[in-house]
Amino acid sequence: MGKIIAIANQKGGVGKTTTSVNLAASLGVLEKKVLLIDADPQANATSGFGVDVNTIEKGTYQLLEHTSSAEECIIKVDSPNVDIIPAHIDLVAIEIELVDKEQREYMLKKAITHLKSAYDYILIDCAPSLGLLTLNALTAADAVVIPIQCEYFALEGLGKLLNTIKSVQKIHNPKLDIEGLLLTMYDSRLRLSNQVVEEVQKHFNDMVFKTIIQRNVRLGEAPSYGESIINYDVSSKGAANYLSLAKEIINKNED
Repeated sequence: MGKIIAIANQKGGVGKTTTSVNLAASLGVLEKKVLLIDADPQANATSGFGVDVNTIEKGTYQLLEHTSSAEECIIKVDSPNVDIIPAHIDLVAIEIELVDKEQREYMLKKAITHLKSAYDYILIDCAPSLGLLTLNALTAADAVVIPIQCEYFALEGLGKLLNTIKSVQKIHNPKLDIEGLLLTMYDSRLRLSNQVVEEVQKHFNDMVFKTIIQRNVRLGEAPSYGESIINYDVSSKGAANYLSLAKEIINKNED
């Protein structure tokens, strides 16, 4: 049985999409079958895998509307063992359209739970908000990875996200687990980066991944070529970091 992992943080620019794309590619290279669901209207995970957003006819929007099945929305990407359910800007409308639907928080769960038998990992790239889209992702997920940027306001807003996770656990999804907090954009030369790492590790000790994602120029360049860091430059520090994270997740789930 596969595991559904949401990658969530309501703060923008913390490395959610970078993590979604590169973790998916890394798990794929390590011979795990992966599905990435782009649940962010900005559709950056979709274009990050080289999919032309303008050509999408069926994606996360149709999935949540239940007008298309998950199987109809899946596209193969040229990263080994990785499929994607793409997003399109029309996903912006879904929050309004689902508002008065019965069981609106369970739309994604109903649409994808059966896919767990076909994939080892299903990753959901969440939007930078705590709206209905993210709520759907957390309700459908078995666990959540929370990227945290190594900067001054890193822990600001984390409490709010953890409270949201708690209320999802209470009301919609008692099995939701925190897979781990992932420190991103780390620069060893900056005292601030080191302070953030220390503080997060002190507060959350076992919940923090051992792997830390370092600032890396190649990591920033890869999306503009529509490639994961694994395809773009497998010898880069960014690739090494995400492969390490993938191994950590695999070890944790296969112990």
